[in-house]
This record gives sequence, structure tokens and C-alpha cells, in this order.
Amino acid sequence: MSERKVLSKYYPPEFDPSKIKRTPKSERPTGPKLMPVRLMAPFSMKCTSCGEYIYKGRKFNARKETTDEKYLTIPIYRFYIRCTRCSSEITFKTDPKNMDYACERGAKRNFESWRDPESTELKETDEERLDRLEREEAEEAENAERNAMEELEQKMEDSKREMQIADALDEIRTRNARIERGERGNKEEEALALSRQQADEQKAAQELADEEAARKAFQQANVDKARLDEAIELQGDVDAVEAKPTRPPVPTFERVKKPKKPLVPVLAKKTADVVPPLPTAPKTLGLGLGDYDSD
Repeated sequence: MSERKVLSKYYPPEFDPSKIKRTPKSERPTGPKLMPVRLMAPFSMKCTSCGEYIYKGRKFNARKETTDEKYLTIPIYRFYIRCTRCSSEITFKTDPKNMDYACERGAKRNFESWRDPESTELKETDEERLDRLEREEAEEAENAERNAMEELEQKMEDSKREMQIADALDEIRTRNARIERGERGNKEEEALALSRQQADEQKAAQELADEEAARKAFQQANVDKARLDEAIELQGDVDAVEAKPTRPPVPTFERVKKPKKPLVPVLAKKTADVVPPLPTAPKTLGLGLGDYDSD
């Protein structure tokens, strides 16, 4: 197996290095440089050979060429792709002036309504474009200010309208109330006076009833008190007749001796409770001749 990194290379016997001609870079022919790139279709197009539609965003393995054309020191590039159906070559290049791409050959760009070639935007110069943009910005600022003023005026009108509606409603309510009072013919005032009179009468009747109940209660209490006083006086006279005059004992400051407690109260209690047994006659054994007196 051969080495991956060869240190010594093989030279055949008929090798002649003088036959190898090398030209310096300065003497080499200069031309368009091509390099392979991977890109997506910048616009939708239709192939002129087979009529295949190639939509925007489709990926291709393309060749990129740097042309000698320039726009304001910006280089212009050309790209080569092939149709996905018939493999015919399609070329397009960059357009830095319009910030877009321009199709050259092999395909036709689809119509886009916003890119009408006859429109004034594509034909206008840089100065005209700048003037148009400034004019549009000024118009937008003016419209914004006008819209703000219109909104403020609309709000003021709405508030005035609401106030007028509220005033009209209040006027209608007062008129309806006035009409209602006129149709009733002061019946409301009579009803109010009658209700007030009834309330006053009820209040006076309640006060009279309370006064009568208090008077009766006081009278009954006075009668009971008089009877109780009479009974007490009669009982006092009877007690005074029956009772004899007794003098209260004279207080003394002599010491009173208290009885001593037993040392062992439990034993004393037990001895007091125990009753001594009664004496019994001794039993005699025999024939029962104890009472017999012999000579």
C-alpha cells in the first residue's frame, strides 16, 4: 500500500525539465475570470428554447464572471445558468443602477406590474428621484399634521354634540315632570299632607299611651310601698312590746385556752372505738355436777 504523503517522487528516465515552459503572471493572458457559485434565481423567467418557467428562488450551480463594465466604480457581474428542462444556457447580469438584475439571453423575464419599463420611475434621473422622495416626505408630514388636526376637531365636535344631547334630555325630563304635576292637580301635595297628619296623630296617641302606663305603674308602686311601710310599723310595735331589753356582752381581751389535740389522732380514735369484751364463765367438763355439794 502506497503512502498518503509521499516524500520522494518518481521521475521517469526520459524526463527532461528543460521542456517545461513556465510563463510569469505578468505575461499570462488576462480575460474574464469564471468561478463556480451557488445562487438562487433573482426573478421569475421563461426559457426561450423550451418554454419552461423558472420561478424566483430556485437554486442553481452557476458560473460567475466579472465583466469590464462598471457603474460608479461598482463592478458588474454576469451569471451563467442552465435550464432545468432543456439545459440551454441562460445569462443575466447585475444592474446596480436600478438595484436589480437584467436578463441578457436564453430566457425572458416575466411581466411584473410594478416594473413597467414605460413608467416614469425607471426613466427618471437621480436628481428627479431625490426631488420626488423629498416631495413625498413633505406630503406625508403635512398629511399627518392635517390628520391630527382633523382628529382634534372631530373630538371637539363629538363633545359638543354629547353636551347638546344631554341638555335636550334634561329639558325633556323637566317638561314631562311639569306636565305630570299639572295633570294630577295638586293631588300629590294633598296626599303628602294627609300622610303627615296621620303620622302626627299616631305619634301623639303613642305618647298618651306611654304617659298613662307610666302613671299607673307609679300609682301601683306607691300603694305597694305604703302597705309595706304599714306592715313594718305594726310588726315593729309588736316586737317592742314582747321583747325585753338585754344588754350586749362586754368585750374582753382574755386568752382562751383551746383543748389540746392528741399526738396520734388515728390511734386515739381506734382506742375510743374499741369496746372491752364482757367476762364469760369458764366451761367445766364432766357430768354436770358442779352445783352438787358433797359432804
